[in-house]
Amino acid sequence: MKHEVVLIKGDGIGPEISDAVVAILEAAGAPISWTPAMAGMAAYESTGDPLPGETLALIDQVKTVLKGPLTTPVGGGFRSINVGLRQKFDLFSNIRPAKSLPGVRSVSGEVDMVIFRENTQGLYIGREKWVDENHTVAESIGVVSRFASERIIRAAFEYAVARGRKRVTVAHKANILKLTTGLFLEVGKELAREYPQIEFNDLIIDNAAMQMVLNPHKIDVLVTTNLFGDILSDLASGLVGGLGVTGSANLGANHAMFEAVHGSAPDIAGQGKANPTALLFAATMMLDHLGEAKIADRIRKAVLATLPQKEKCTADLGGSGTTDSYAQAIIEALG
Repeated sequence: MKHEVVLIKGDGIGPEISDAVVAILEAAGAPISWTPAMAGMAAYESTGDPLPGETLALIDQVKTVLKGPLTTPVGGGFRSINVGLRQKFDLFSNIRPAKSLPGVRSVSGEVDMVIFRENTQGLYIGREKWVDENHTVAESIGVVSRFASERIIRAAFEYAVARGRKRVTVAHKANILKLTTGLFLEVGKELAREYPQIEFNDLIIDNAAMQMVLNPHKIDVLVTTNLFGDILSDLASGLVGGLGVTGSANLGANHAMFEAVHGSAPDIAGQGKANPTALLFAATMMLDHLGEAKIADRIRKAVLATLPQKEKCTADLGGSGTTDSYAQAIIEALG
């Protein structure tokens, strides 16, 4: 039986990398039935809405989404489409693996870490206001609840158990933000007692950032609040070659969205320069989620076999190839 998946190709380079990923998944025998939908600038230009109600209804029905990079229209009060989707479908768990890849320059030693980011609360919710009439002082309110903290930290522990990971680290700023991130840390310590087989520690956020660079081998699974997670997950990507080589999953109780977190890069759209690796890795996470782990592993191995073939890879991977040559090389490596 095929799994139905909503496919939002996205803007800029989105259609190119989406087509490449679909071709690779089909070549690998992934049992996926794709249902196209629109969001971003393409949807705005067509319907006047960057996140049409038809798309939301389709996602609500199908439950699983693979999404290319989107462009949020400038002005008009439009908020981030990604944030809107996460909030609409309560996609509370953002998961960003970062692993060193053969043939891809890494600024640190061997890296193999996973960042868990709470996706619905914290300062990232954008609850802001002006304090005075002259707009010279602004304030922002960050919200952290026990409920949201527990479900994201438990998700990190459950992931560690299921994937044979050894350690879960809570990153926080409880020395200063004693109530909000203090609560997050407290919940982490409480849940750690339920998982004695998993080593637990905590790091103040600034130290966590430093340790990720100086001692990345000490970070296994790291879980943190929304804004901190936004920053640290990009840092993790930077350690292994950038946003172009790391995928992302956004999981909720009933819905799941998998995406490349890089931009839509309109300056290179249509030129065959786009690197589909991030979206492809997001798609392998989707296959894991759908119970197709064997196919996901085949694709990941094919990517690892292809990356050293610089004549087939895109320029950002140090190669001289194109989007199509790279995708075709991965397909050939599937065997």
